[in-house]
Amino acid sequence: MTATLYGIPNCDTVKKARTWLTDHDVAHTFHDYKKVGVDAQALDAWIAQVGWEPLLNRAGTTFRKLPDTDKADIDAAKARALMIAHPSTIKRPVLVDGDRIEVGFKPERYAALFA
Repeated sequence: MTATLYGIPNCDTVKKARTWLTDHDVAHTFHDYKKVGVDAQALDAWIAQVGWEPLLNRAGTTFRKLPDTDKADIDAAKARALMIAHPSTIKRPVLVDGDRIEVGFKPERYAALFA
């Protein structure tokens, strides 16, 4: 099975993850949020597995530029709606390999996943 890396191509962390996967001969495809968006079913599966909190990137530019009303009182439903409407608010990258999901990139975590 081929892993899928979700993110945006100009993100430095995504670039590092893509390079790591290529350098370690891990078969993968890249899903570009900017061009394709995020599939609601995929997002729901990620939320079910890891929770919405690790997925919502509150530190990113897109989130910070949202109106205060969008950033206030965030719960699971509101976070999901924000991530669907603004895929750049999803922490990057998200790596999906079968039933395994890794949010963010740390070389040691990828090494453990593909050991």
